[in-house]
Amino acid sequence: MEPILLIVCVLAGGVLASLGVHLLPVGGAPAAMGTATGVATGTVMLMLGAAMCGLFTAASVATFSGCILIVSLSGAVGSWLMMGVTMLMANLLYVFGTGIVPVSGRVDVDPITGESQKEYKTPQCDGHGVPNVSYISGMIGALLGGFGGAIMYFALLNYANFEPTMAGVAAMGIFVSNAIIAAYNIGGTIEGFQDPKFKRLPKALLTCGVISLLCGVLVWVVADLGGLGGVM
Repeated sequence: MEPILLIVCVLAGGVLASLGVHLLPVGGAPAAMGTATGVATGTVMLMLGAAMCGLFTAASVATFSGCILIVSLSGAVGSWLMMGVTMLMANLLYVFGTGIVPVSGRVDVDPITGESQKEYKTPQCDGHGVPNVSYISGMIGALLGGFGGAIMYFALLNYANFEPTMAGVAAMGIFVSNAIIAAYNIGGTIEGFQDPKFKRLPKALLTCGVISLLCGVLVWVVADLGGLGGVM
């Protein structure tokens, strides 16, 4: 077992998970009614779905590759694809089902395309759909989050010598704990990096860094004293 690499990978994965969550366009219940931008689900649920897809692809690649970069990138791509499809389907439902235009409620001009937003926003709402800037932000967040989850899985599998199923469950648990902390920091909905709430990121990164460090140490202690590696 390699304790230093194990702890570093878990720490990095947790911090990346927190960063990824802050980049997602989360709309929650208001988005379900078309009165807020983002996907109509909670922060943790949205990131959990992306993380699971990332772990599935990472676990598949890990069966024939022992390269941490390849496994981590495969996790990033799996998460990226899931989030891209989710946001696309959400926009299709908003546009063709509800008849509203994806538009930001936090900026008057889209920072990516330069398109004006104010004229298309429904009065008394905080935007709707997944506008271009939020879509791109979500894709970046999914890549980072998927990479973080996959690097934790690789560390648990190879550095702590966990059995694949145990490594996946442990990685998911650490990932979710960091996502919950980020969700509390966000406090409901967020559009992406252009959202004023994104400025709260440093506090979340610090907190998630401490939590991930403790998780890494705990995993090392359990694997070393309990002999779980290769058994569970």
